[in-house]
Amino acid sequence: MNVAAPASLIRLTTLAVLATLGLLAPVNAQNQVKPIDPNSPNNLRPTAQNNSLMSIEGGDRLMTEAAQAVTAQNYPLAAKKLQEARQVYNQLSNFYQDLNSSFSGIDSRVSDSQRQKAFSTAQKRDEATYQLALVHRAQNQPELAVPLLVQIIKSQNPTRELGKKAYQQLFELGFVDAPYPRQGANSSSSPQK
Repeated sequence: MNVAAPASLIRLTTLAVLATLGLLAPVNAQNQVKPIDPNSPNNLRPTAQNNSLMSIEGGDRLMTEAAQAVTAQNYPLAAKKLQEARQVYNQLSNFYQDLNSSFSGIDSRVSDSQRQKAFSTAQKRDEATYQLALVHRAQNQPELAVPLLVQIIKSQNPTRELGKKAYQQLFELGFVDAPYPRQGANSSSSPQK
């Protein structure tokens, strides 16, 4: 038997859901830029990003909180904040890369801007990853540090500064046994016989 719910019950349920969702709205909503000007609804403006976790500023805030936790030697909190920062920066980098690809061949100015943002957030992600690996080392958890250090080398390349630092950490952990760069070696010189 199929019984239809009374319209008043549906309205009350809808209002309850909307009220609950209203409670989840940011507390500082009055500080955010409104995307639509009621006097000119066709003139859209970007929303403020500085209060959002899904922004470069949000990732930077997490990095600052992680640094404060490290200073206080609260390594579990530092690891949590660094992992969150890695996720934010990684998602942003992926989104910017997707936008770069979408505008490639259509508008080089927009494409180049998004490519630069993708690169910048990927760099921040790798820096957060490196700091997280150091926190794991401080907690005597090399099994958690090693995969992160390898990810950095893969992303950065061993010739870049952060890649070299990550490889040095692997060497200190004993995961690799060949130092890089070799002491006294010049990358432009020919191999010795």
